Amino acid sequence: MEASISPSRGLIYCFANQKGGVGKTTTTVNLAAYLAASGRRVLLVDADSQANATSSLGIDKQREEPSLYDVLLSETGADADVAARDAIVKIDRPIFGGNLDLLPSSVELAGAEVELAAEAQGSREYRLKAALTPFREKYDYILVDCPPSLGLLTLNALSAADAVIIPLQCEYLALEGLMQLTNTISLVLKGLNRSLRILGIAMTMYDSRTNLSAQVVQEVKGHFPREVFNTLVPRSVRLSEAPSYGLTILEYDPNSRGAAAYAALADEVVARSARLQGSVVQ
Repeated sequence: MEASISPSRGLIYCFANQKGGVGKTTTTVNLAAYLAASGRRVLLVDADSQANATSSLGIDKQREEPSLYDVLLSETGADADVAARDAIVKIDRPIFGGNLDLLPSSVELAGAEVELAAEAQGSREYRLKAALTPFREKYDYILVDCPPSLGLLTLNALSAADAVIIPLQCEYLALEGLMQLTNTISLVLKGLNRSLRILGIAMTMYDSRTNLSAQVVQEVKGHFPREVFNTLVPRSVRLSEAPSYGLTILEYDPNSRGAAAYAALADEVVARSARLQGSVVQ
């Protein structure tokens, strides 16, 4: 990893793709792990009702403690930051040096979109932003794992974020889904968050044995030459196994190909963050 760079104001990144099974949660969790292990202060926000990021860090998704649901549905949203402070869980494992915290999800979050839909338009999309903004002083990076949809939870994440990271699997239909997502980002730019950027596109599930993976990477680079990260995350059994033990790949198999890829991707995120930091509106 590169030498530690602590932004003066924490950056909020959301990880979004309306398609499921693209490595979105795997990417969010493992980037959080490598950033925290390198000395950055990281808050991982699980905004998906499936709560896979929560369980990937060994936290029981069925627990009855406060969660992101309570944060988003706090009274009029005014006390969202207080609710978030109560809900945050410290991932107290030596490898992270006390730098990794989690704002967990729960199965209740599935009902949040319905409840938020009843709120006035123009306020319901900013609940997450209200909760996270006060924490920019405490964390270097706030990483939000979005659900595999473009509903209100994802819109909340896009409204709160400085930039979006798009995990994209190296498969034939990937580009079609990417175009739909970038159209949504364009609409968010016009209405909800005019400073939103695309930090990068992370190509996942790359299989070097097939021509298809290489062709998909080249096609995506042809449309988004500056956005695609250089690191290609391989299709890996070890990456798939780690969450079942409540571990990140850094803990489960730090010498695997998947671990090496996420270490390199974290370096790229840090480098791009240093450039973005100077242009983020304070």
